[in-house]
Amino acid sequence: MRLVDEAIDEGRPLVALLAVVLVIAIAGGAIDLYVDAPDAWWSVNAVYEVGFIAVELAASVMLWRGWWRSRHELAETRHVLETHDAGRAMWRASAEAALNGFSRAVDERFSAWALTPSEREIARLLKGHSHKQIAFETGRSERTVRQHAGAIYQKSGLAGRAELSAFFLDDLFLPTNRSEAGHPPTLASLAMD
Repeated sequence: MRLVDEAIDEGRPLVALLAVVLVIAIAGGAIDLYVDAPDAWWSVNAVYEVGFIAVELAASVMLWRGWWRSRHELAETRHVLETHDAGRAMWRASAEAALNGFSRAVDERFSAWALTPSEREIARLLKGHSHKQIAFETGRSERTVRQHAGAIYQKSGLAGRAELSAFFLDDLFLPTNRSEAGHPPTLASLAMD
């Protein structure tokens, strides 16, 4: 929105200069017509001067209408952008609340499994990183990461990385009434246990 405002502000001196030039040309044409005082208004000189003044007036009116329309379109665009900004802020707040809730549920599950702080860190990284990548990111040896991963799987009762990821991610895109449909409990219901 700031770029649009700057573009309008940068164009203002040009519009003002053009308006001044048109007003001077109109005034000059009118003065010239008055000073010449033609005997007949249908003479070539008089028709030319009146036509020139009429074109300048029309250009002035078109310039003013275009500027007025641009200002109103800019106001409408600002209103639409503000509305979208408000909607985006509401979405962001809602998403942050959901992610915070999910993060709390994951932490509660880690507590229920009695994972150590190191195991928690490794468990969070197991979702998409290799043992080698996790070792590099955490400053541990790959062997230590494998030992922590084994302890995580043993404490959680899960068979491996895929089951660990599925345990937390499986319920994210399913309907909320899973228990009514005979499905196993969700992460949220397990976190409450």
